[in-house]
Amino acid sequence: MDAFWIILTGTLVALCCGLLGTFLVLRQMAMVGDAISHAVLPGIVVAYLLAESRDSLPMLVGAATVGVLATILIEWLHRVGRMQTDASIGLSYTTLFAIGIILISLFTRQVDLDQDCVLYGEIAYVPLDLWIPADGLSLGPRPVWILGGALLLILSFIGIGYKGLQLTTFDPSYAATLGVSTVFWHYALMSTVSLATVVSFESVGAILVVAFLIVPPATAYLLTDRLPAMLGLTALFGFLSAVLGYGMAVATNGSVAGAMAVAGGIWFVLALGIRFFKKKIISIIRT
Repeated sequence: MDAFWIILTGTLVALCCGLLGTFLVLRQMAMVGDAISHAVLPGIVVAYLLAESRDSLPMLVGAATVGVLATILIEWLHRVGRMQTDASIGLSYTTLFAIGIILISLFTRQVDLDQDCVLYGEIAYVPLDLWIPADGLSLGPRPVWILGGALLLILSFIGIGYKGLQLTTFDPSYAATLGVSTVFWHYALMSTVSLATVVSFESVGAILVVAFLIVPPATAYLLTDRLPAMLGLTALFGFLSAVLGYGMAVATNGSVAGAMAVAGGIWFVLALGIRFFKKKIISIIRT
């Protein structure tokens, strides 16, 4: 049963991150997820200092708030400061992450709260984090419920805003002529990415979150040029990465999160091979 919960958690993270990561990859902003996952550290520290507790709710609120602020800072540096997107991302997340480390060293030395807890989550502990109401009946792992709720919100966001996201992703200028606000959809997407990142790394860590934000969409991008198909393939490769990764971790007695990230890389290499040989075959047929 533990294997089921671990694979389910990995799949939910892959879906939450991968579906949003599809739009990030298409917008050439794939590293925004990495930036957010590091930039939220000062939000976690400040939330702890204000709440004087390591409960999940204040931590999530603090992290999500700083995550949104990080996306605003990145866009402000890009538009107003006229910096390239990659430069604004690098400047924002390194600065915020460094501020978080300084806050930890100054104010939380006596508490088991450090950058490692943010960067290296352990998905293998998910079956132990049970949601048990007052009646004493176990409802299963708490992260599964949180991630399930987040996935429903993300699916609703994509379903309702599909047209706006599609237009502003592929042709922002044309979208603007139609009266579609590119700024609104940019910040809506970035805020949703921040939410997905924050609720995911508590269970699996930022490394796996970043892997699922980038690798499944990048893999799907190699195999199709249609957005609906890319979203579907992203979900498929995310699920396959969770399953294969868990099997690899059991076989090698290694890190489950690390194995899932490596499994995603394996599917990417296979897709790259398929794309290469497909092009070769087409060129041979044409000649």
